[in-house]
Amino acid sequence: MELKRVVVTGLGALTPIGNNIQEYWDALISGKSGCAPITYFDTEKFKTKFACELKNFNAEDHFDRKEARKLDRFAQYALVSSDEAIIDAGINLDEVDKFRVGVIWGAGIGGLETFQNEVINFAEGDGTPRFNPFFIPKMIADIAPGNISIKHGFMGPNYTTVSACASSANAMIDAFNYIRLGQCDVVVTGGSEAAVTMAGMGGFNAMHALSTRNESPETASRPFDATRDGFVLGEGAGALILEEYEHAKKRGAKIYAEVVGGGMSSDAYHMTAPHPDGIGVERVMLNCLQDANMSPEDVDTINTHGTSTMLGDVAELKAIVKVFGEHAKDININSTKSMTGHLLGAAGAIEAIASILAMKYGIVPPTINHTTVDENIDPSLNLTLNKAQKRDIKVAMSNTFGFGGHNACVLFKKLDA
Repeated sequence: MELKRVVVTGLGALTPIGNNIQEYWDALISGKSGCAPITYFDTEKFKTKFACELKNFNAEDHFDRKEARKLDRFAQYALVSSDEAIIDAGINLDEVDKFRVGVIWGAGIGGLETFQNEVINFAEGDGTPRFNPFFIPKMIADIAPGNISIKHGFMGPNYTTVSACASSANAMIDAFNYIRLGQCDVVVTGGSEAAVTMAGMGGFNAMHALSTRNESPETASRPFDATRDGFVLGEGAGALILEEYEHAKKRGAKIYAEVVGGGMSSDAYHMTAPHPDGIGVERVMLNCLQDANMSPEDVDTINTHGTSTMLGDVAELKAIVKVFGEHAKDININSTKSMTGHLLGAAGAIEAIASILAMKYGIVPPTINHTTVDENIDPSLNLTLNKAQKRDIKVAMSNTFGFGGHNACVLFKKLDA
């Protein structure tokens, strides 16, 4: 069976540094930090008092008040970003075969704020189970793609992938496979997350996973820096329209990039820590290259998982050196989490978008906040530190890893490459 070619024809973003694709890209190349003190709740008793929240997002700019109350923030973000991507792709909803349009979405947690608030309300009551009738449908992780499909009438495959921080990368790989196997013409994919809540911050603080650089939050996310002390929690969504190449060509769609490979692996090591030698990470990149029928020397850039944790950053860079050998020195390696924070289940989507836009514009966004060299990191690697770098990019790789040892890797190529 000959596999179909798959291309990206639409993008949408709702991030801590920009509420649409253009804002997001402009902020990325200018090295803007999205981190600031938390405004959603009182952080006085919390170890970490900052996060990468969305700025100037008002649900009622996008939904009427009654509808907004039925949607957890993670689902609101999914609908807004997917709307932008669908419009960007120029899909005619009256002409497309909706039975062949799927929605495959990623969310690591789902409606955490909804769950938190309902449990608090119950605990503060007299024991009578007074729960909001929308509690369950607001909370469940699969409701985001469900709502996207309901809004637009898309009747192809519809589900959520859940693999912690690898969720939206897994969603993209599934979407890629459905199209290249001929089961869909178009898939709306990506991911969303809204875990900047009391439960989210408290839970990650209890694990000692978050940075506590409260005196300087804008510099707290510092991947690869010797003084890094944990990741910064972010929120938002990224959406991509994946489409069968001939289908896109026939309707005259603009094409951002071709999706050429997807790799997956497991660390099989620890609930939260990466394997110190990066064995699973090494394997996922090799699997992705093999799937794309490409060699390591073909890759120009890698948007790393790069969360700003002591163990994770080193393990990933070790794996890159093992996979790419001498060529690793010629790759632009970066971590856009230095600006956006870590969007958990939405990370893979917004970072894939960053990789695609870097290819489109020939500019690699920087890894900001780097001040101190880590002796455990190979100094010959180009980590694109503190300033964007111009580069002609033909092939871009995006890495995403999740608690539980889930690893996912996606490879994009310029269509004319």
